[in-house]
Amino acid sequence: MNGPPRPPSGRRPRPPSAGSRPRASAEAQRLAAERPPGLAARLAASAILHDIVVKGHPLDECFSPRMVPSRIAGLEARDVALARSIVTVGLRRLGTIRNALAGLMATALPRQVAYLEWTLVVAAAQILFLDAPDHAAVDLAVRATRQEPKGVPYAALVNAVLRNLARSRAEVLATSDPLDDDTPAWLAARWSKTYGEDIARAIAAANRQEPTLDLTLLDRAGAWAERLGAVTLPTGSLRLRTHDPVTELPGYAEGAWLVQDAAAALPARLLHPRAGMRIADLCAAPGGKAAQLAAAGAEVTAIDRSAERLKILAANFERLHLRAEIVVADVAALDHAPFDAVLLDAPCLATGTIRRHPDIAWTKRQSDLSRLTELQARMLDKAIALTRPGGTLVYCTCSLEPEEGELQIAAVLRRHPDLTRVPITPDEVGGLSESLDANGDLRTLPSHLPGTEPRLAGLDGFFAARLRRR
Repeated sequence: MNGPPRPPSGRRPRPPSAGSRPRASAEAQRLAAERPPGLAARLAASAILHDIVVKGHPLDECFSPRMVPSRIAGLEARDVALARSIVTVGLRRLGTIRNALAGLMATALPRQVAYLEWTLVVAAAQILFLDAPDHAAVDLAVRATRQEPKGVPYAALVNAVLRNLARSRAEVLATSDPLDDDTPAWLAARWSKTYGEDIARAIAAANRQEPTLDLTLLDRAGAWAERLGAVTLPTGSLRLRTHDPVTELPGYAEGAWLVQDAAAALPARLLHPRAGMRIADLCAAPGGKAAQLAAAGAEVTAIDRSAERLKILAANFERLHLRAEIVVADVAALDHAPFDAVLLDAPCLATGTIRRHPDIAWTKRQSDLSRLTELQARMLDKAIALTRPGGTLVYCTCSLEPEEGELQIAAVLRRHPDLTRVPITPDEVGGLSESLDANGDLRTLPSHLPGTEPRLAGLDGFFAARLRRR
């Protein structure tokens, strides 16, 4: 007979006797001791850091419920939030953490337990940068180490290394350098060559700071800065002080604003959209720039090759009460009548967004650059063909690499003598004259836009150029 015996028909099963309860309680206590509160979040954070740094998976993808395998399946919302907080700071300060741990270990971990590096990184992120008791971080790391049979012999090592790290915390923080430690060497070298070491160090320092959210207003009638307790930036964007969930903020349900970094809000404005103007937004998803254009009254065609990402755009437009023609297509193969204006926010290394997306520093490679610049050149040529004579094209990338910005524009001007540059003026970008180069192109850096405190300063690194087809 399979399964537990059934009670006789018509009779209820008896409740457990009083004498059986202590046994069940002891079992529950044993399980609770093996998996104390917070351990599941730390285990998830460790696995996700490995997935990002070793396997190259994007951070947002790792926290998606559609990720396979899912590292957050079964976790409560607060544990998912804790895991994300640990992962984010672990990525932002990965170089500092690794250097500190290496200094406390005589040799590297053996290959068979190399995964313990991420257990150590998770605990070190808490000890050095998060508001967690040192003893709790150490204890949970030791428990995590013992989850795998191969790790058990190394529990004492993990305990000793992390206790020593806690004692040397002040020294570690005092000697850590943003460019030398927390920036991958290839990026540090590129930025130093392009911008000079001082500016490269300022960029790296800005990337260490956790930014707050910026909003682009679509409804300018309400006193939204006051209602949201936000700072009004020179560019017109609002910068939030709060960390409250976006969906719970005033104006969200009404579609009064959209979440968009202050720098990302600038390129669409350079087209000076107006009612009746026909504008194509290439690579449009998730739709922030397209929404700006539509809100100004333009007839927007939003084009992207990703049907899934365009679903997000459609949902955003519904909340914002905006309309656009949505087209799923590969831009390079697009056949469409020319537009009055075209906005091309091209795929790129996205190194200007490390401040908001610290995984980019560790998932992108210098070898990606040639492939991307070739794609950008092809897309630029297509964007020009989609722009009517006399029309305007704005090309932009969220990259700090000149090959994806200044050099790309220099090359396209050589290829297309019918193009002319239309310089951007300071009044078009909130008076940020330091963000305009000698040609009148826009180049924002994460270290631009000072604030009263670090988290209220800075903006994404962006390049934008405005061209006119004769």
